[in-house]
Parts: sequence; structure tokens; C-alpha cells
Amino acid sequence: MISAVRTILSATALALLPLTAAPVMANERPLLVEGRQTVYQRVLTRPGALMFSAPDGDVLRQYPAFQPLYVYANQGNWQQVGPSLSAGPQGWVKSDQVVVWKQNIVAAFTNAAGRERQILFETEDQLRALMEHEALRAQQDKLLEQAASDGLPEDSGVVAVEPEEYVNIVERLYLMPILEFAQDLHPLNYEDNLLMQVASVPLQEGGVQAGAIADNFDAGIVFVFDTTQSMDPYIERTQEAVEQIIEGIRGTEVGTRVQFGVVGFRDNDEAAPGLGYRTKTLLPLERRRDQSQVVATIRAATDVAKVNSPGFNEDSLAGVEDAVELTDWAPTGNDPFDARIVILITDAGPKDPRDPNARSDIGPAELQRAAQDKGIAVMTLHLQTPAGGQGQHAWAAQQYKALSRFNGETYYYGIDNGSPQAFQATVTRLVTALTDVIRVARDEQPVLDPAEAGKVVNLGLAMQLAYLGRLKDTQAPDVIRGWVSEKAVEDPTRLAIEPRLLVTKNEMATMADLLSQLLDLGEQSRNPEDAATFFSQVRDVVARMAKNPDRLISTDADTLGGALEFLEDLPYESQLMLTTEQRWQQSAMNRRSILDGMRQKLVQYRKWLLDPTVWTALYEGAPDGEYVFAMPFDVLP
Repeated sequence: MISAVRTILSATALALLPLTAAPVMANERPLLVEGRQTVYQRVLTRPGALMFSAPDGDVLRQYPAFQPLYVYANQGNWQQVGPSLSAGPQGWVKSDQVVVWKQNIVAAFTNAAGRERQILFETEDQLRALMEHEALRAQQDKLLEQAASDGLPEDSGVVAVEPEEYVNIVERLYLMPILEFAQDLHPLNYEDNLLMQVASVPLQEGGVQAGAIADNFDAGIVFVFDTTQSMDPYIERTQEAVEQIIEGIRGTEVGTRVQFGVVGFRDNDEAAPGLGYRTKTLLPLERRRDQSQVVATIRAATDVAKVNSPGFNEDSLAGVEDAVELTDWAPTGNDPFDARIVILITDAGPKDPRDPNARSDIGPAELQRAAQDKGIAVMTLHLQTPAGGQGQHAWAAQQYKALSRFNGETYYYGIDNGSPQAFQATVTRLVTALTDVIRVARDEQPVLDPAEAGKVVNLGLAMQLAYLGRLKDTQAPDVIRGWVSEKAVEDPTRLAIEPRLLVTKNEMATMADLLSQLLDLGEQSRNPEDAATFFSQVRDVVARMAKNPDRLISTDADTLGGALEFLEDLPYESQLMLTTEQRWQQSAMNRRSILDGMRQKLVQYRKWLLDPTVWTALYEGAPDGEYVFAMPFDVLP
């Protein structure tokens, strides 16, 4: 392979990208970006950049390539730089040894299952030339083959190729900063697309080879059962299907590589005490040699609730949330399950976060994002029984489709009329397809053909790529600057590069604090008169927050989100950033929609802030507030 075609960058390589921090002396703050009150100038070091004690002074050390630094002063062809707001300036670099980093956004490769590996080009025009080529797929295949054989012509323009394996940026942070971007239309379907110039550098050579995949790859499957009265026959059908599959793999190596857990859910047991519980782990996910306990637990789950729950919809999101967050996905220490699946089975829709009987304010989209970031795919078997009615079924399906997405695919299965026979056939097919994931990893013949397995084939491939990425310590392409498309060049329905905002704990805490106070004020805006004074109250809140130097808040904002200056000029739009005073006053329905969205995001921010596993220190001695997290755009305020 060509030297530039390597793999994805890990966190320990990265030094220094705090965005907010503890207060320092006023004369030691970095330079502001022109026209901004709270956004500071940053640069990235070029390969070989040196830190000097002063302009033309002694060399102190060499920086890693593409290390982010704050700019504290400019003096001719020199810039005074430092790693953070709290540390102050450290030394000087030559201006021609750094590049300007305008936004603190980074690129993350999505899982390449179901699409081609993407090619990075030296120039934007070369990328466009491939995307607009009349024989695009043939040309793309040719370039990929040439890269694999080290036979790229010098004028190809290719600087790197996406890694074969996948690395989850939340589990293992890597830095691929976006230096420039152009908003455009994809030439295949004319939908919005970003063309991005990214920079990347690997941290270490080599890594473990993937030969052990057949022996080590395994799957953890957690069933989440609705155990209310109407579910009795379906739990029995699940037990029969799972028992048949377990019997088929008993005593085989595949049988030891597929493990199960069971979570039950009902509804608010305070509103209906006879329910017994809202959620309950009926069987923890563990690595077992004997799966008879799994069958017994599912059979016991048919002991359903004896009383009615409050309303037709159940608290299924609470059950899924427990399966995602409370399951020990690494039950033997540091060896997590490689394929992680949650299968929700219910005949009801989820409680809306606005329902007083819902446990959490988190919505299905936020829960899906939390699951995917942990490498967990949620599948939903929704029994559309006559009791629900078409209107309820349509709403529930919409919610469960938002919940059941993974790597661009939707794993929602609606069972028409709640047919027990169709349900059992679907359970059998899905669980068999998941055991086939292990068979394929072991180079064994799968039970189902690709047509029967359907989208689960891509799910299995995605999880194998993620496994290989962890096993091989996959890195980013070698030190390069190249242009790449956000959506796959050959298939614009597939996201290839996901832009993310690199935020610090201080910044996320600022977002959470602002949302919390906006929610308190917004809930008091019950009538047009209250709405008219809402923005003046918001400005008072912003002014108070701005007094705290840890809270990078702009006091000169025309929208609710405008106080968060570091979110401006990003290639995304959100409800909060677009909410002007006029729009807020338009209608109570608008205000309710805005507040509901803010509440769901606030819940997710608070969960992240309390989860130490998602935060990374990018330089030695970084204070807690400067730990960073690559935050998806779709959960920004």
C-alpha cells in the first residue's frame, strides 16, 4: 500500500486542544477572532514545527504534527502560542510552520460497512472531478485498486484512502481537524453535502494483526421485553424461537460466542403500584457455557403484570436506556462484547418525554445516539395489534425508527396486526442472522442466505470492522491534508464523514447551564405578554453567566443560541440557534417545541458530563474542565 494509506488516529497522540478553562491573568488570554467576544485564535502545527523560547531564540522542543495551539501574540513572522487558556503562552513558533484552524470541528469516519472506502484528494477540484465522473464507480474502484497495490500514478491527486477498519471516536478519541469546508450539492441526487479539507496524523506504527478474529469475536444480545398483560403470547413465542436456536448451537463454538441478557419493562409503578416494577434486569448479560438459564428467564417473563398500566403507551425507552447504560458490556474485565445488540419487543408505543409517567426527558433520537456511541445497535419488533389503531401505530413507528438506527440503517420491524406467527418467524430470522455474524467471522457457512438476513449482514460487517479497528489499534492516514466528501461519493444516502465539534467539559457545562436557565424562563412564558419579556430576561441570564470567565458567553446575541459564539459559523443549523425574538413570540406551539428539544438535549449533556469514559485529556496536567469530547452536530443546542 502507498505510505499515505494507513489507518485512524488515537487520542494519546493528540496534545493540547482545550477550548475553555480556569481563569488566567487578563494579559495572558489568547487573541480573539475578529468580531468575536469569546472565540480565540488557534493554529495547527505543521510536521516538524519547532517551539522557540523567543523569536529567533533557543529551540525548546519539536511539536507533534497538527497539534492545536492558542495564539497569544503576533510579532512579524512569529506567533506566541500555548496549549490552553489556563496554561498561558509556552513559547514561539514560526508562522510558516503552522496553519490557521478556524473552527474547532473535527471529522470522524463512519463505519464503512455498506459503502466503499473514501479517497482523500490533494485539491477540492480533484475530489469534484471524481464525484462528477460519468463512470464514477469504475474510476473509484480503479483508484482503490491502485492504492492497494502501491500503483497510484503521480498525477492521481490521491493523498490517502480511508482505513479498512473502523474506530469509534467516542470510545477512542482521534483528531482529524477540518481546516476548510465548502457547502455544496451532491451531483448524484442534488442533496446538501459538505466537501471538507481535513488534516490527519497517525500516532504509532504497526499494531496487532487481525488473525485472531475467528477465535475471539463474540456477540452480546439483550432482549428488552414489554411484560404487560397483552404481551403474554409473544413472550412465549420468543422463548420458543430462542430455545430452538440455542438448541441448534448447543455444544458448538458459535454457541459459546453468542450470549444473552434480559430486561423487562412495564410503566410507572408509582402511578399503578400493582405493576411491580417499571424496569428490571431479569437476567444480566454474561459469558455462559450453558444457555438454559436464558430460556428459563424468558419463560418466566410470561408472568406478566396483573394490572393495567397508565395509558396505552409503555415506558419502553426506560427499558432500552437500562439495557444500554446498565448492562455490563465487558463482563470479564477489559474484554467487551464485539457485537452489541439490544432487541426491543413491544406492542405499545414509547412514553413521550412530556408524559408525566415517563421516567426520563431523553427522547428516542438522543437515546439512539448514546447507544451508537457505545457501539450498541437497537432493533425494535413492534407488534401493531388492533388495540392500538392506525394513528397510534404510525406515531409509535416513527419514534421507534428514530431509536433503531445504526450506521445509516434502520432496524425497525413492524408486525402487521400483531400476528403471532409472523412475529415468531421474525424473531427466529433476526436471532439466527445475529448468530450468523459469528459464523461469518469464523469463516463458516451462514444459516441464512443474504436475502433472508437482509440488513443484518451490514450490521455484522460494521461490528467486525469496529472490532478489527480495536484489535489492530487502527490509526488515521499518515500526515496529510486532503479533501473528502461528507457523503459517500458513490452513494449519497451513506454518510462517510461525520463532522463533530470538539468541546471541553467547561463548554458542555456552559451549554447545559444556559439550557437549564432558558428552560426555567421558558416554562414561565405562559401567555403572549410573558413571551414578549422572555428575551430581555434571557439577556439578564447571559450577562450574569458572562461574569464567570469559565463560561465563554457572548452578551451580544440575536438568537437564543447566539450567546454560545463557538457554535456560530458551523455547517449546521439548530432550532435554538435559529430562534429569534420574533419567532419565539409567534405561537405557543413554537415555544413548546423549542422547550421540548432543549429539555431532551439537556438530559443528554448531563449524562455526558457525569460519564468519565467519554472525556479525554489532550495534554499532561490538563484540568478537568479542559478534557474534551467529540460531540455530534445533531445533539448541539
